[in-house]
Amino acid sequence: MGSYLNPGSKALRMALNSEIYVDKSGLIEEMNRRVDTLQRFVCVSRPRRFGKSMAADMLAAYYGCGEDTKELFDWLKVSQSPSYREHLNKYDVIKINMQEFSSLTGSVDEMLEMLEMLQKYLRFDLLNQFDQAVCFRDEDNLIQVMKDIYSGTQRSFVILIDEWDCLFREYQEDKKAQKKYLDFLRMWLKDKDYVGLAYMTGILPVKKYGSHSALNMFTEYSMTNPREMAEFFGFTEKEVQALCEKYGRNFEEIRAWYDGYALVAMEGTVPRTYSMYSPKSVVDAVLSGIFDNYWNQTETYEALKVYIRMNFDGLKDAVIRMLAGESVLINTGTFSNDMTTFTGRDDVLTLLVHLGYLSYHWPDKTVFIPNKEVSQEYVNAISTMDWHEVIRSFERSRRLLEELWKMNAEAVAEGIDRAHEEISILRYNDENALSCTINLAFYFAREYYTIVRELPVGKGFADICLIPRKLYGDKPAAVIELKWDKSAEGAVAQIKERRYVEALKAYRGELLLVGINYDKKSKKHTCVIERTEK
Repeated sequence: MGSYLNPGSKALRMALNSEIYVDKSGLIEEMNRRVDTLQRFVCVSRPRRFGKSMAADMLAAYYGCGEDTKELFDWLKVSQSPSYREHLNKYDVIKINMQEFSSLTGSVDEMLEMLEMLQKYLRFDLLNQFDQAVCFRDEDNLIQVMKDIYSGTQRSFVILIDEWDCLFREYQEDKKAQKKYLDFLRMWLKDKDYVGLAYMTGILPVKKYGSHSALNMFTEYSMTNPREMAEFFGFTEKEVQALCEKYGRNFEEIRAWYDGYALVAMEGTVPRTYSMYSPKSVVDAVLSGIFDNYWNQTETYEALKVYIRMNFDGLKDAVIRMLAGESVLINTGTFSNDMTTFTGRDDVLTLLVHLGYLSYHWPDKTVFIPNKEVSQEYVNAISTMDWHEVIRSFERSRRLLEELWKMNAEAVAEGIDRAHEEISILRYNDENALSCTINLAFYFAREYYTIVRELPVGKGFADICLIPRKLYGDKPAAVIELKWDKSAEGAVAQIKERRYVEALKAYRGELLLVGINYDKKSKKHTCVIERTEK
């Protein structure tokens, strides 16, 4: 075994020995279908700490012929696959992490130096392993060395490139250096018989230049189009539920903090949405029993701040609406798969999807903020920007929630008036805009409640339901009905008439019926609050 050639199973063994290991070996079966086919080029992009490197380590241990790893995989799900034994330990694996080499790179010259070093290190491992078995035409040419090895052994290479896109993230402005890198990957991999499988992982999809990609042989599985790879990166809801049962953790709270990435795959002709969780956050919360921001600790909020403050029409409006719990329609097709080329707000929002700051729902082409953990990162970023009106609204939302609990209808109406006046960027001409204002005004309610909008129940839809999570069962639930230029009393009457309280039939505590109306002439809100018991 070498540093890069057939690196072995140590990384996988450490993962298997960890307190928490979630079996994602089904990925191997998906890769086995692609080995030595035209579909053998795979690029998987996911946010940081979503299990990309662990997956690459698993593939290296499975395919590599330098070590018998049957004892490791016989206990995993992949052992039930018909293709399991056919491919186990049958290939020469080259595994590289581009992060190791990126520190050299800052210009075209340094990029060339880095690529030469990479090839030199790979040749060293290859020549050291095959010097006695293969006659080499040109030991200084990596491609020819690999051709000669394949010719002599008839054994394909599995090439794993982790953090393939780190050069685009760390050295964002040097387009010439980036192109040199892409050209190298194309020359090394494309149309080469020695490639049995080429598997790359990163945060960004393959970079596009003009109307084509230098690496157009790769099939991409990204956060905007994960397809059959959806369940293998991140934890599924079923996997998180199992962990919560094992460790006695509150699943409802885990879901509020870390759920929200909607990855869509097709099952036959029917789309299936996987509700995915951040592995880093779930593991830390399950082991510690403390719900906190864990994924965000791996990168400062400054990275998010750079993008949401960009001066594109509609960007600030979109962020505010998403903070209020809304989804925003976007077009992901114009994104250039880098961190500098933006033509409008949709390109920025698409990048935030790939970075993990937004979730993309493929069926309706919308984005939204996935969970409480990520939402807090937006608040952190905005708190250091000039979005003072938004921060003031957040700060007042705590007091507004307390006034709701006190049933102080006049104070609630005044608080919503202030939120409306300050967030004037939103068009305020229908119940949808009113709903957005209410959700921003009650932003702090997410500390205690699951907030559900337009919940179908009874004889219609309850506009907003505040349902206390189990940890906060002492808080009252609330059904909020909104009216536009009508009356708050009529809103409460509608809650009763249409039996909206059925939305909370599983809840047995105190229940508030809240009617809120906006009067177009006076430009004021009115509120009526009644208490009932379930």
